Amino acid sequence: MAGSGLKIKDTGEPLRHILVVDDDARIRELLQRYLVERGYHVTTAADAGEARQRMAAFAFDLLVVDVMMPGEDGLSLTRAIRRTTETPVLLLTARGEPQDRIDGLETGADDYLAKPFEPKELLLRIGNILRRAPASDGAIGDLKLGSCRFDANRGELSRDGETIRLTSAESALLRVLARRVGRTVSRQELCDAGAVNERSIDVQVTRLRRKLEPNPKVPRYLQTVWGEGYVLIPD
Repeated sequence: MAGSGLKIKDTGEPLRHILVVDDDARIRELLQRYLVERGYHVTTAADAGEARQRMAAFAFDLLVVDVMMPGEDGLSLTRAIRRTTETPVLLLTARGEPQDRIDGLETGADDYLAKPFEPKELLLRIGNILRRAPASDGAIGDLKLGSCRFDANRGELSRDGETIRLTSAESALLRVLARRVGRTVSRQELCDAGAVNERSIDVQVTRLRRKLEPNPKVPRYLQTVWGEGYVLIPD
């Protein structure tokens, strides 16, 4: 990616969530910084496996996926994504031949950008894709839980306007449940989403209930579905 001075740009548009998947840590960091400073919320993944974990935990408006990754490459990941979701995909690759572009688009990708590229071109292509696509169902907004509110997009919990500190695990757990509000989420799904590991699920749930439930021993909002998992039931 060609370098340039970075300035924050206020687009006035709703925050859109982008997943950047690239095995090159430097490129991930550059893309994340560039896009965040232009008004996007950005999550990153180093490979296809990590990308799947991120997608299980959060809903994204767009995926920016590198084609040349070790293990499962970007083309294979895009094909798999297309079997379950219509989330737009922009492929990045060092291969710029016409057949490479055709191969990429045939996987179901929405666009294909060859490296090296100008940051502004990437920004324009992302903007064009997002204008054609609806916002993801991850833009949940605030969930009311009695005197508490949970901002599912930011992963922040508050009570009467005062922020309640959440650990990263607690925030991730609540975000996964918030994405599937009113539906039971199994313990295995919580583990697969990377929210918690199996040995700590009960501990994290207990801690969360202490922070958001009027009576943690008789939970109203974060309920256990015996033999199945947990469900978040906002007001």
